[in-house]
Amino acid sequence: MTISSRMPGHLIRRLHQVSTHVFLQRVLEAGYDLTPVQFAALDTLRHHPKIDQASLALAISKDRATVGAVADRLEQKGLVTRVISTRDKRARELALTEEGEAVIAALFPIVEDLQKEILPGLDDDEYRQFIALASKAVRSAGSLGES
Repeated sequence: MTISSRMPGHLIRRLHQVSTHVFLQRVLEAGYDLTPVQFAALDTLRHHPKIDQASLALAISKDRATVGAVADRLEQKGLVTRVISTRDKRARELALTEEGEAVIAALFPIVEDLQKEILPGLDDDEYRQFIALASKAVRSAGSLGES
């Protein structure tokens, strides 16, 4: 084992790879074509209908350009609508379509179930400890590193 393979950055990158692989595999097995970022956007829209793209970018910790591209793909898939804001003509507001509501409702239990699969080898106590420590690190980082 190399020294770099024990460094947090390397481990976080590897866990991200595992997480993305498991997510894509399980979602595809369920018959859906959705990325983790698209899922995060749909889940956020479920809880915050008519949110503007800039606020969505903040909510899912992605830059505006990425969220614009995500919104384009979700709109093309018929999962969201995007309209010009009545409050700010430069802003676009997003909302789930009926199909978007159905997709997020169908996928949420699948995504919940795959969470422990993302961290193989951890028992329940270790899993909870990992979540607590990762949450603490993210909170402490604040807006550092937001893309």
